[in-house]
Amino acid sequence: MSKAQFGMIGLGTMGRNLVLNIADHGFPVCGYDRDTAQQQRLLAEGTGKPVSIATSLQELVNNLEKPAKIMLLVPAGKIVDAVLNDLVPLLQKGDIVIDGGNSHFTDTDRRYTGLQNSGIHFMGMGVSGGEEGARLGPSMMPGSNLQSFNEVRNILESIAAKTDEGPCVTFIGNGAAGHYTKMVHNGIEYAIMQLISEVYGVLKNVGGLTNDELQKTFADWNKTGLQSFLLEITADVFLKKDDRTNNLLVDMVLDKAMQKGTGMWTSQSAMDLNVPIPTIDAAVSMRYLSARKEERVAAAKKYPAGNINIITGKEALSNTCKNALEFGYILSYTQGLDLLQEASKAYNYNVNIAEVLRIWKGGCIIRSAMLNDLRKAYLQEPTLNNIIQSSFFVSRLNGLRKDVTDLCGSAMLAGLPVAAFAATLNYFDAYRSEQLPANLIQAQRDFFGAHTYERIDATGSFHTDWK
Repeated sequence: MSKAQFGMIGLGTMGRNLVLNIADHGFPVCGYDRDTAQQQRLLAEGTGKPVSIATSLQELVNNLEKPAKIMLLVPAGKIVDAVLNDLVPLLQKGDIVIDGGNSHFTDTDRRYTGLQNSGIHFMGMGVSGGEEGARLGPSMMPGSNLQSFNEVRNILESIAAKTDEGPCVTFIGNGAAGHYTKMVHNGIEYAIMQLISEVYGVLKNVGGLTNDELQKTFADWNKTGLQSFLLEITADVFLKKDDRTNNLLVDMVLDKAMQKGTGMWTSQSAMDLNVPIPTIDAAVSMRYLSARKEERVAAAKKYPAGNINIITGKEALSNTCKNALEFGYILSYTQGLDLLQEASKAYNYNVNIAEVLRIWKGGCIIRSAMLNDLRKAYLQEPTLNNIIQSSFFVSRLNGLRKDVTDLCGSAMLAGLPVAAFAATLNYFDAYRSEQLPANLIQAQRDFFGAHTYERIDATGSFHTDWK
């Protein structure tokens, strides 16, 4: 059998589906997994396709054309290092290793730097789209250096999702730019999912919408400018029956939201870079709070919410929620893109935001119609610091703000948490405030710690003996 043009280490659902995707586009692929059952499953699913398996790393390397092109799709962390420790001694100068998992960008930096002088190319690449995206076309965010990307460009562009603006893959930037961008993508994903869940809570508990009405509402919204993958699957969730109880499955799912850490990484990095991303932070915190189910049940008995007055104007409430959600979408993307820009400057990634938005238009989890407008804004103003400043969005945000206050007011009067919407509103209001009460904070800091302050009528730092 002729040698394969691409190798895959890790044949779980994502790895296996990517192998099949690559093979469908005419590239012979060889896969390896320590689990022989996964090897056999790939062979079975790859029947009739240019797919082969290796029973060891050495056999995998031997089965590949030179320079070898190998992707790792294994759990992030120590397992990636363990695989690299075993794989790298088998490679030659010019070979390419792609980490396609959700590795932390600092790990990717370390691995990239460690291999730089070896002649072996190392790429950290974010892959978004889940199982279906891997099989039919994901959005991919490769970083490291342009030379490495060009070596695998034809394969990646072939298997990527396609939109009216081309394949959803591009060279993101230097070093760990690819994994950093994927981390930000996931942070935005956290924010949008939390906003949708808060709208669901308000429509259900304040508006009294039934599951059928909720399904129709989300499906209708998905035919508007709010169209997005996450809204589409939200509508679909309300169609699924539980085979155990014959209830709708959504009502049988425990309200404890899990996470794998990428949202937390986004918040941590934003803190390090002094970038405010309160909607993403709120989404992460609400997942932590949701996980404390037993404590919440106990507290609910001590602090009963009382009777919630169901609003009879369902259509008006739904319209308010729709507009508020549009506002939340815009500012979730805004905060993530702001962070990505600041990280690009700090870490010399040289990320092109308009290109990132282009490849997010298809395949990835946060794909939405709104990305078209966001991309236009950055193409129109390449030096744009924040979407709130864009002339493209000023009238839109001004017009939608009242709906957010109305949603927050209705929810708070009913005792329902809307942490992400409140954080979004406060972020917007703070950003557009010419004067914030932070002058008092500076006075307090100087009072108790002699930290100094600046003046509005003179330059430099000042200290006062406040006593």
